[in-house]
Amino acid sequence: MIESKMTSRRGGKGHWGPEDNKNKLVVFIDDVNMPQKEEYGAQPPIELLRMWCDYGYWYDLEEREKKFLHDMILVATMGPPSGGRNSVTRRFLRHFFILYTESFSKESLELIFSSILDWYFLNIRG
Repeated sequence: MIESKMTSRRGGKGHWGPEDNKNKLVVFIDDVNMPQKEEYGAQPPIELLRMWCDYGYWYDLEEREKKFLHDMILVATMGPPSGGRNSVTRRFLRHFFILYTESFSKESLELIFSSILDWYFLNIRG
């Protein structure tokens, strides 16, 4: 899917990036920790993404050559390991800024949204 949004770059073979009229390609992957682990604990889809982050390329399996990927940003989300979600390696996680949020209580949500709505309705009047 990622390669379908890329075109050949720099006139050279093996350099790929976003379509010509785009500056950057943002790749968003939801639930990145969903792939099942193999017998030895590897997760091939995650290892492919890690290879891209580490080296800036992955291999074209048909031509058996490197595909260098340019002007691309990887954004991913994942939940805590449980219920089909697996842990991912630290070698992969080191490429990310990790942000964790705790679930809000009902009282906190009411305070946040009532403050926003109060401000909105006060400013809309005049």
